[in-house]
Amino acid sequence: MQIAIVVYDRFTALDVVGPYEMLSRLPDTETVFVAEETGPVRTETGFLAVTADKSLAEVPSPDIVVVSGGPGQSALMEHTPLLDWLRAVDATSTWTTSVCTGSLLLAAAGLLEGRRATSHWLALEQLRQFGAEPTGERVVFDGKYVTAAGVSSGIDMGLTLVGRIAGDEFAQAVQLGTEYDPQPPYEAGSPGKAPEHIVGLLRERSRFILK
Repeated sequence: MQIAIVVYDRFTALDVVGPYEMLSRLPDTETVFVAEETGPVRTETGFLAVTADKSLAEVPSPDIVVVSGGPGQSALMEHTPLLDWLRAVDATSTWTTSVCTGSLLLAAAGLLEGRRATSHWLALEQLRQFGAEPTGERVVFDGKYVTAAGVSSGIDMGLTLVGRIAGDEFAQAVQLGTEYDPQPPYEAGSPGKAPEHIVGLLRERSRFILK
């Protein structure tokens, strides 16, 4: 089983590292980071890079596709090389997935039309313009399409998918092995829980609405 994790300039690190830590533990799998060109790809901060060992062209038929989100996604909404690749690999993939605003790239490729999907809460409504049905759930399954909400939810998505593929007991072993036992110090992890003024502050700073 080949797992292809898509990165691009100014992606969000945890969007890929979270699912990687879960999915790469599946037995008999090869996990590859892919980009339009091979080499180091910088995250949104510019301080961290992930090495894309293969180009998109070198990965024509992965079993699982994971599309990351991040500020760099905005510039790729009409980027033909990436969107064409997503359409092509989706034709044979077993699972097509995304984290955060990566779902907007799946949507821009026409893969989420008529499907339930999620994204970062600030970008959620952008899914409608591509014919998707946005939902505020943390992880959404619709057929073979799996979308995760913002950033940290990629861990949940990856672990849930591990359970679907290898069974609950194996997924529980992965959860225990990674000691994934979240106990956040604050109850501000969603707009429904966070103080209203903090929600407003993030809305003011948001890069959305997208074109």
